[in-house]
Amino acid sequence: MVKKLFPIRHVMGYIFSLVLTVVALSVLLDGISFAVGMTILLVCATIQAGVQLFMFMHINEHGETKSSLYINIGYALFVALATVFGTLLTMIWGYQ
Repeated sequence: MVKKLFPIRHVMGYIFSLVLTVVALSVLLDGISFAVGMTILLVCATIQAGVQLFMFMHINEHGETKSSLYINIGYALFVALATVFGTLLTMIWGYQ
């Protein structure tokens, strides 16, 4: 059995990520309401995060144990949330 040398799934994931980025950019350039714009941005961000996890971070491969993959995702989510809320706390909410 010969392996394919061209990574078609990765190229399609990259193109899909670019399309989602263009859709998110169109929200900025288009004159739509705030609620609709935020809904479109959240949906695009969620889909793009899934594409990144499954296509480029190889979350669906079985090289490691499932528990270590989920622990790594949980840790990354914790760091991301701590960074976002720490920034909000210091820059917007006026922590002194």
